[in-house]
Amino acid sequence: MILEYIIIAVYTICLLLIFMYAIAQLNLLLNYLKHLNKEDNSPKFDFSNPEEIPFVTIQLPVFNELYVMERLLKNIEKLEYPREKLEIQVLDDSTDESVEMTAKLVKEIEAKGIDIQHIQRTNRQGFKAGALKEGLKTSKGEFVAIFDADFLPKKNWLLQTIPYFKNSEIGVVQTRWGHINRNYSTLTKIQAFALDAHFTLEQVGRSSKGHFINFNGTAGIWRKECIYDAGNWEGDTLTEDLDLSYRAQLKNWKFKYLENVETPAELPVVISAARSQQFRWNKGGAENFQKMIKRIIINKNTSFRTKIHSLLHLLNSSMFTCIFLVAVLSIPMLYIKNEYAHLKPYFYVMSFFVTSSIIFFICYWHMYKNTYGGGFKNFFKYIGAFFTFFSIAMGFSLHNTIAVLEGHFGKKSEFVRTPKFNLKGLKDGWKTNKYISKKPSIHVVLEGLLAVYFIFGMYSAFIVGDQGGDFGLFPFHFMLFIGFSYVFFKSIFSKA
Repeated sequence: MILEYIIIAVYTICLLLIFMYAIAQLNLLLNYLKHLNKEDNSPKFDFSNPEEIPFVTIQLPVFNELYVMERLLKNIEKLEYPREKLEIQVLDDSTDESVEMTAKLVKEIEAKGIDIQHIQRTNRQGFKAGALKEGLKTSKGEFVAIFDADFLPKKNWLLQTIPYFKNSEIGVVQTRWGHINRNYSTLTKIQAFALDAHFTLEQVGRSSKGHFINFNGTAGIWRKECIYDAGNWEGDTLTEDLDLSYRAQLKNWKFKYLENVETPAELPVVISAARSQQFRWNKGGAENFQKMIKRIIINKNTSFRTKIHSLLHLLNSSMFTCIFLVAVLSIPMLYIKNEYAHLKPYFYVMSFFVTSSIIFFICYWHMYKNTYGGGFKNFFKYIGAFFTFFSIAMGFSLHNTIAVLEGHFGKKSEFVRTPKFNLKGLKDGWKTNKYISKKPSIHVVLEGLLAVYFIFGMYSAFIVGDQGGDFGLFPFHFMLFIGFSYVFFKSIFSKA
């Protein structure tokens, strides 16, 4: 019975942590809804006065971006801003033939009278953070806009964002990500679903109440003074953007989030690319929790509520560990429930935690409605989207749990870039992309075994107890089977 009590204890703790996270999400939803109709009266630079137009540096950190460099540079050169107050830095750490192509493109743009430099390093020390830090040394701009290679800002992007720096307390202006290939496949749809939740509920929900948010690594602008005051870019975590964001806000810099300014970008279309991106983000979140927890707790200028939201924010990725444990332990719990009659009161109480799923369902509906509109038709579409998203998100739970544990226990790993594809539709080929990982991880085998494990969970629903089975967890096990099967088969066959 000792083993059973250990399983019950771990299962209960994980459910409690997931419930706390759900309550935090509900709080962010309420903040978001209260903020919807508020008028933004932020002071802005008057661009009709040339003296109020500041000098801006655009940094483009790139590494082996053969397929998207031309698209990126041609898009950036179209940005509307006085040329005498704009410079572009192509921070190129590439080691392949894309270097020559980039150099040629840079010369063509320079010939048009645009201030652009092709900056290369002899090593990749610090990875993206190191490249940004190196470029900062020679940058002329008072403000630094950053775009990853797969982002395509609209022509008036700088005119929509730079004016908000009129407030000298603002250190960062961040914009919302858009998705140029949202409907490419099931994989891109669920990625868009998750990112839309972050860029609506979470970013607005936190920023509207003055809680810490994060610069998202791209599609945003830093005040150079803020970067230096916060300690400059550091490459000791896989999410250098989250790291610098927290150090800046702990120094009392304010972040401005513009939900109404969308910056289109490309989502990973192959699961190996999505896996590497997810691994980096989730591990980086855990690394930053370990790095920042003490600083947040002892900071005297941060309110108690902001501290709580900050810690939960940094623990976002760690929720995958709780989800994974609840999933794996749910089958033993099914047998324990039907074997020990005296534990029935406990299971009645535990049924309350289904409210966590209901909270997530409500929160994500508001995000979905914001993107696609309301009404019965869209609501029924949302039910399918929510089911698909949750199933596949749980299918990633083993992969992301490994990333989180590595982050918390300090295991260092290389910054693995996410391959870009420059695809517009399903007819466009991606199999010849030289940057795709050819060998699936050993973890994929475990994901296949977990899919089989949850088939056993569904079978168990028919045989446990003496009352004709117990189907309470059957939908949960079915979703887990779908999720792990999807991740397993897509990883093996590398299909979009």
